[in-house]
Amino acid sequence: MLPEGWRASTLAQIGTIKSGSTPERAKHERYFVGGRWPWVKTMDLTNDVVESTDERITDEALNESSCRLFPEGTVLVAMYGGYKQIGRTGVLRKESAVNQAISAIELDRRQADPMYVLHWLNGNVGLWRNFAASSRKDPNITRDDVCAFPICLPLLDEQMKVARILSTWDEAIARTKSLLENRSEQWQALLAMTLHLAPANPRVDGRADNGGYPASVQPGVPNLPPSPHGWRRASLGRHLSEVRRTADLSPNNVYRLVTVKRSRGGVELRESLPGRDIKTPSQFYVRDGDFLISKRQIVHGACGIVPAELDGAIVSNEYAVLNSDGQIDLRFLRYLSESRYFQQTCFHSSIGVHVEKMIFKTERWLRWPFNIPPLPVQQRIVEVLDTARREIELISAQIDRLKREKAALMADLLTGKRRVRVPVVEAAS
Repeated sequence: MLPEGWRASTLAQIGTIKSGSTPERAKHERYFVGGRWPWVKTMDLTNDVVESTDERITDEALNESSCRLFPEGTVLVAMYGGYKQIGRTGVLRKESAVNQAISAIELDRRQADPMYVLHWLNGNVGLWRNFAASSRKDPNITRDDVCAFPICLPLLDEQMKVARILSTWDEAIARTKSLLENRSEQWQALLAMTLHLAPANPRVDGRADNGGYPASVQPGVPNLPPSPHGWRRASLGRHLSEVRRTADLSPNNVYRLVTVKRSRGGVELRESLPGRDIKTPSQFYVRDGDFLISKRQIVHGACGIVPAELDGAIVSNEYAVLNSDGQIDLRFLRYLSESRYFQQTCFHSSIGVHVEKMIFKTERWLRWPFNIPPLPVQQRIVEVLDTARREIELISAQIDRLKREKAALMADLLTGKRRVRVPVVEAAS
């Protein structure tokens, strides 16, 4: 049942819906080079106002193709690209063209506020799955699906107030994300300064010119710079050794199996199973503080330190469990793993015909030289980097909290469970 003063509608009933177009790519020089009109693609949609685009088109592209300009306030919805992209939204900040993968909704502004419609679509993005899954081979949506998409509308003044409230939360999230990006850049600089090594690519999905390799893979030849003053050059094998604590599995005992996330994402619990259900019989115990390497995923940065809560868990022989003789702090080694040199030595210590099938050879990797500072310096570096890392984690947690709070508020505002006050004069007008 709709709240008082609300009505049910569809996007087609509150606006005109058209699809975008793509100028002929073969005429790139004529249609794209030096263009002055923003041309929106799916990747330009961020579920918010479209502030900028990767590409712009020329007047010739508009005059000689089916491309057209849509006015400020047009709401955009991505139609293609599978479940990860369909339903992505945007609102034009200024007059722009859009490509053929996007539906453009020119609203009747007497009925609907563009930002309210944007928030409604963002809050109901899961509904697109119902359209995309309806007997079509690819999970895409059509213009007809966009036309039929349901929407509930309060009076225009209430729409605008709801939109302003939700946009305030979006602005707070955007500012906090900007702060996180700034701190992450500072983190990379601090890492390079303290380790005297260039950082590895920070994210699995980061962009990098890797000759066709995933961004997390570092295929270049390892090049260790000269040792800083007071540091020494030594192979890791002088101080690290692989340990094997055999676990004799009992069929009825429950064991915790751990895994290591890519891109230095940490060691975490994968699952808990009784011994009879563990398919690989060769299992080994790990202890708090062990340095763990996934032999199949280390080319993607899968390594980390076993946390205290996973002490006594088990891993198969597809993991290397490393301990130190006390001359290398394993927490320092964990930060060394953030360097490009570390990742390149791991790549060159792995064998296989395809990057996803490469196997890490521990004994080969332990022969690579590294620049090792004295233990007190290692510990000071760990202290500095731990402090910087905690600040990034706090900002990330703040973003997650803001998103959860906004989602809860959105659910209330877009269903009328929580109403905003509209002065009588405004409502009457």
